[in-house]
Amino acid sequence: MPAIVVLVKSVPDTWSERTLSEDFTLDRENTRNVLDDINQYSVEQALQIKEAYPDRGWKVIVLTLGPAHAEEALRKAIAMGADDAILVSAEEFSGSDVMGTGWGLSAALRQIPEVELVMMGTQSSDGATGVLAGIVSEFTKLPALTHLKSVEISGNTIRGTRATRAGEWQLEAKLPALVSLSDQAGIPRSPNFPRPRAAKKATIYHWGLDGLGMAKSQVGLAHAATAVIDAREKPARGHGEIFRDSDSASTAKKIADFLADCNFIPASQEGNVR
Repeated sequence: MPAIVVLVKSVPDTWSERTLSEDFTLDRENTRNVLDDINQYSVEQALQIKEAYPDRGWKVIVLTLGPAHAEEALRKAIAMGADDAILVSAEEFSGSDVMGTGWGLSAALRQIPEVELVMMGTQSSDGATGVLAGIVSEFTKLPALTHLKSVEISGNTIRGTRATRAGEWQLEAKLPALVSLSDQAGIPRSPNFPRPRAAKKATIYHWGLDGLGMAKSQVGLAHAATAVIDAREKPARGHGEIFRDSDSASTAKKIADFLADCNFIPASQEGNVR
């Protein structure tokens, strides 16, 4: 059965206190962990695609790499409507950087038959690197359509719209492919009764290093390609830049130039804002 695999992540709740361990990795054991908000958008899009093309017979599988408590994030996705869930988990993965995580997820994807589409969020709320899609694309050799706000399938082609401050871009690729979605995608659905109850009893498939054909030297903090050597608390947020001028025209131009520098509006020409 062809599969749409959604890569998800269990992250500390945005509203909970987040701290670092002595090795500068995020303390995930002493905080409340949840399905990352951005992943709910990719799960929603996967479900919409499955529902829009029932003749394709797609199965939606959610996949994550993390500790045992990451099961709860997978169960949230199942409650939304996902068919199956896989947790890649082993002590050796602890402390893996984005390269090790990408390698582990790519190895898992190669074990899933008939993967036609891989979906994920643009970036996680804890690491916020925004590069995992590119890394998984490179490891799996799948074409990547990233930072999309919408997707559609036409035959064996997937198309999507990427929205940036500079405008919108239309991307397309042949399936199988990988896409990452922003929070501009469709609003995620709320699980309907009795799905949350069924999700609590659903089987979560656990995969370790051996089943993925991976070596200990390929993952984990000791073998990470990057390292955090120092960390400091973020300073309190101050006020933004304030424009004050007795000449209203001069003040308006300063504001317009500032907004143009931030790519919020087109740059002014000859003192006139377009």
